[in-house]
Amino acid sequence: MNFTINSGTLYNQLQTVSRVLLSKNTMSILNDFLFDIHDGKLHIQASDSETTMTAVLPLDVYSGDIRVTISAQWLLNLLKEFSDQPLTFDIDSDNFRIVMSSPNGEYQLVGHNGDEYPKMREMDESDTNSFIINAQTLLSCINRTLFSTANDDLRPVMNGIYFDLDTDKGTVVATDAHKLVRLINTTFHADAPTSFILAKKPANILRAVLGKESGDVLVTFDKKNILFQTDTLTLICRQIEGRYPNYNAVIPQNNDRNVVVDRLTLLSAIRRVGVSANVASNLIKFSISTNQVELAAQDIEFSISAHETISCQYEGEPIEIGFKWTFLLDILNAIECDEVMISLADHARPGLILPLHNADNEDLTMLLMPMMLND
Repeated sequence: MNFTINSGTLYNQLQTVSRVLLSKNTMSILNDFLFDIHDGKLHIQASDSETTMTAVLPLDVYSGDIRVTISAQWLLNLLKEFSDQPLTFDIDSDNFRIVMSSPNGEYQLVGHNGDEYPKMREMDESDTNSFIINAQTLLSCINRTLFSTANDDLRPVMNGIYFDLDTDKGTVVATDAHKLVRLINTTFHADAPTSFILAKKPANILRAVLGKESGDVLVTFDKKNILFQTDTLTLICRQIEGRYPNYNAVIPQNNDRNVVVDRLTLLSAIRRVGVSANVASNLIKFSISTNQVELAAQDIEFSISAHETISCQYEGEPIEIGFKWTFLLDILNAIECDEVMISLADHARPGLILPLHNADNEDLTMLLMPMMLND
């Protein structure tokens, strides 16, 4: 059989699905792309056995159906050297020899029978849930939570993003026990209360590919797997199994010391002062008094220190509190509002960092645990 396709179009889709591939695989065939040609379309699949992505390209010129695997490294390295031009693939269905022809040359490789490629994970149709979410909303949810996931072998449920769905809203949560993000969005929901935990690798893949998507994503899941579908891409992955901690229980409800500050001003000050913080602790001390915040850091071992004062809106008793400045940067970078509110109780209890004005249909809460201050 044979088919013809534009080199640039093919290369772009191969780059997308190749994000799933591992550098080392227990099965050599997982170093290949699966080309599954049927119904006038080329289905390109890549898998690491846990996560599988499929891209679909229409074919204007083709003859016959076939399933064949092609070395991913060979094909990617070859195609990146082509300018946009038509390529014709001739595939021998008996020995799976592949001849790729361009207007100026010919390139050959022996592939493998596509029927030997591991089958994509299948959903338990008797026990599935689904919801629809806009691609850019899903991307925003991942962008603002992924940084707060943990790397904890003892508590694997904290290594992913928790989607807690109700009949009127979706809540997306991530925490590593030092920082926590809770994002409530009313534009997506489920028919009944349900939940799943999305692992980091598929979350990172989705973050990389959703930027080009503008439509909706259909999300379907059972007790073990999650399936994401757009018009041109499909990703199915194993979800993290286990019970997620009660995230609402750790969010303080009675912090009564509220500091309003310009987000970019605070970000810049933290970066400057953080240069002088101890590299092991990354501690910055915040001394908050009427309408001003003083940031201070020092590293006694290297005899360096820094302090800077910025203006804010605050009326209340002075308070001192310490935060890990790298964590605080991550949180502030994940907030899009011009001004943020830092809500505190005392120096030993969690601080909340909130956008002063939430976007429509959203409620974003960021929590950061304080650090002990040296006297």
